[in-house]
Amino acid sequence: MKQAALGRDLFYDKILSGNRNISCATCHHPDLGTGDGLSLGIGEGGVGLGRERTAGTGTSRIKKRIPRNAPALWNLGAKEIHTLFHDGRLSISDDYQNGFNSPAEEWLPKGFNSILAAQAVFPLVAQFEMAGNPGENQIAGAVHERIDAPWPIIAKATRTKGDYGPRFVDAFEHIIAPEEVTIVEIANALAAFMAVEWTSIDSRFDQYLAGDISALTTSEQSGMALFYGKANCSSCHSGPLMSDQKFHALALPAFGPGRTRRFDPMVRDVGRMGESDDLEDAYRFRTPMLRNVALTAPYGHNGAYATLEGIVRHHLDPLTALDAWQPADAQLPDAPWLAAIDFVVHSDRLERARHRAKVDIQPISLSDQEVADIIAFLKALTGTTLDTPPFGVPENFEP
Repeated sequence: MKQAALGRDLFYDKILSGNRNISCATCHHPDLGTGDGLSLGIGEGGVGLGRERTAGTGTSRIKKRIPRNAPALWNLGAKEIHTLFHDGRLSISDDYQNGFNSPAEEWLPKGFNSILAAQAVFPLVAQFEMAGNPGENQIAGAVHERIDAPWPIIAKATRTKGDYGPRFVDAFEHIIAPEEVTIVEIANALAAFMAVEWTSIDSRFDQYLAGDISALTTSEQSGMALFYGKANCSSCHSGPLMSDQKFHALALPAFGPGRTRRFDPMVRDVGRMGESDDLEDAYRFRTPMLRNVALTAPYGHNGAYATLEGIVRHHLDPLTALDAWQPADAQLPDAPWLAAIDFVVHSDRLERARHRAKVDIQPISLSDQEVADIIAFLKALTGTTLDTPPFGVPENFEP
């Protein structure tokens, strides 16, 4: 529990960012379902929290929107999880003899005690998330040397701040002196906190599964029957995680800067193909888990839909929903200097055609009442003790 307590303070501390102006909690706050409430995040250079967050001003304003929606953190400590990120670019593997296939390849240190811990180090070195821009700070400069170069800098800054050094010694048996603390211990502490704080398996649906038939209303039980039957939701949202951890193309509306590759001819996001280099994976994204889904709007890998009804109806008829979608549906804080980029991919004729040609799900016809029942069931996946987490937000937290 000492590691988790240490991880809590680190999670809400801006010491992990290049310019000391953003923390993990800025984009993953419990008041926002452990996300940020935005379609595409406002990282380094932004001001504020959630939908009130602005894109900044002057020379410190954001240079780019975060290309994808900030994923929720519920149940990421589950041992069954083997793949993370919307495109699966982090997975359990021994390809590089360090336990993971990751963007750091052989440069990822050994010693991470979970995939959640390994994941925690990558936002720290992402330019537009937490690292900052070249010339602004030492971490941002080191990122452009090699992906692992900033981690020792971050570790030193962290272990020498306040009482963090002695606390690491107290929390980790193998650490004898603060000077031994590395990015691995920082990540393991962060993962310990997230696993404890945001494990959520006490929803009314869980109570129903445990034998309490009265835990779900008639509408919610009808929605559950549709979810696992006619609506075919469980073909992807399966198992205890409510995710098959696989990748599917849903023709979600495309917008934003996209997670582009060096040779992409335009701003776009090809999803899993960006990691696998397999054309079959074009526009496929990882199936999200669904616990507390009612709290984690907006929905989709880029937050295209602000409501559960919107994303449910898109699943039922992807291409019709794609045609009906409007840019105004996106939750994007105003940034006029990025306006030329925000929706250019949405209006590109050739990219739209490629996008529409890749859909992995077939249309399903449901009545309005059946849709309402599915939404009721999804809301029943909300945990019943979320208001009393083990740690909570520090009183001195500032977004």
